[in-house]
Amino acid sequence: MSQATKRKHVVKEVFGDFVTPTETQQIVKITGSRGNNLHEAVTAQGEIFLVSMPTKFRKNLWIKRGDYVIVDPIEEGEKVKAEINFILYKDHIRDLKKQKLWPEGFVEEPSAEDKTTKPEETVGKDAEEEASNSEDDESDLFVNTNRCNYQYSESEEEDSEEEEVK
Repeated sequence: MSQATKRKHVVKEVFGDFVTPTETQQIVKITGSRGNNLHEAVTAQGEIFLVSMPTKFRKNLWIKRGDYVIVDPIEEGEKVKAEINFILYKDHIRDLKKQKLWPEGFVEEPSAEDKTTKPEETVGKDAEEEASNSEDDESDLFVNTNRCNYQYSESEEEDSEEEEVK
């Protein structure tokens, strides 16, 4: 099987299937990469250990800090205690939450602002704010962190010097 065909099948399997963890499997959150296809993971109970990336995912799919995965335990491992079986994306997480299979330790609590405002009040305000701020809001734009950020500001001194020269 060629590399392109293999990649196609692996990606189709990950994006198409909705997998539920078995009794031996568990859902963990990736907290960092240690290199050599090893990733540091934390369970919902707070246990930290290393997980390995299987060969079928290498160079086909990538995971980053904050992603969730389903892992199979490795009995003989001291440091590396599990192997990644399935990578969970937003749709998979939403499906697991609907089935009530999502670990309690990973449930994100709504922020304090969301708790204090009533949904009826926010519907009217959100529509008005989105209409007025949609043109001015640039918070969702991609920011390249590899470039220096320069703050440009126009000052009155520069304007007055230009007028004097003319």
